[in-house]
Amino acid sequence: MLYTVGEMAKILGIPPSTLRYYDKEGLLPFVERSSGGIRMFSDKDHEWLKVIECLKQSGLSIKEIRNFIDMAMQGDESSLTKRLALFEARKDAVKKQIEDMQETLELLEFKCWYYEQAIQDGTEERVRSLSLDEIPGQYRGILEKMRTVRTSAHPARRAFIL
Repeated sequence: MLYTVGEMAKILGIPPSTLRYYDKEGLLPFVERSSGGIRMFSDKDHEWLKVIECLKQSGLSIKEIRNFIDMAMQGDESSLTKRLALFEARKDAVKKQIEDMQETLELLEFKCWYYEQAIQDGTEERVRSLSLDEIPGQYRGILEKMRTVRTSAHPARRAFIL
């Protein structure tokens, strides 16, 4: 089945201008055009576009994605190893981003708990002075990380970490 820019954009959940931009930047050398010059996308093009979106979401620039497409267009013999290396590097980078975001989520959860307690007490004084053993277990790891940084922080900034 063939799809217009608008139809494919709707399937992907992106603006049609994004597909036009990708084409302008050389990311869509495989897309056919009708006799009137209209871009016509196939189901196979949809798969390519999903890979492009994956690479974009993983942090690659348009130029880097274009390099990947150029490698793929060269064929298997000259680029399979390079393409695998690219995807392994992106996988590692995404895993690191996930770890970083997990730590961010843990800190946000701790801060929500912290301020809920402070609101219940009407002040931060009690919750600020809790020992590590008095903090709920699910927040101790992130608090230990924060306190490690806090002890090395400038004295004027220490009170603001919690």
